[in-house]
Amino acid sequence: MSLNNERTFIIFAKKMPRKPIPRKICLLPSVMVFKPSGVPQKYLKKINLFFEELESLRLVNYEGKSQEEASVLMGVSRPTLTRIYNSALKKIVMALIEGKALYIEGGYYEYNNQWKRCKKCMALLLNNEENHSCLQTNNNKI
Repeated sequence: MSLNNERTFIIFAKKMPRKPIPRKICLLPSVMVFKPSGVPQKYLKKINLFFEELESLRLVNYEGKSQEEASVLMGVSRPTLTRIYNSALKKIVMALIEGKALYIEGGYYEYNNQWKRCKKCMALLLNNEENHSCLQTNNNKI
C-alpha cells in the first residue's frame, strides 16, 4: 500500500437482512383503539401496537402460557417472542404514563384462521360462521 496521496478505499459487501418470518396470530381484538377518557382523539399522540405484539401478550399473560409455548404457537423463536413481548409492554406502559392513544394495527403477521368483517356492524367473524346476528340491525346477513 503506497502512501503517495493515493486514497485507498475498502469496500465492504453489504448483506441484505433476511425477510422476517410472519408471526402467526389466532385472535384479532374486538377493539382497535384505547385512549384516555375525556380527551378528543385529535389531540392525542398515537402509539401503534402491532397485532403480533398483542398476540404475545394474550398468549403469555391472558392464556398463561410460557414464552416457549407461546413462541411455538406464533411460529417464532423464543428470543424473538421475548423481543416482541417486551416491545408490547413498553408501548402499553408509555401509553398509560404519557396519556397517549394506543392503536392496535399493522405488523408482519398471518392469521391461523380466515377472518371477515360484517359490513353493517364491523364485527370480526370466522369464515365458517354462517349465522351472525348483527347487533345494529338484528339482521342475519353478512
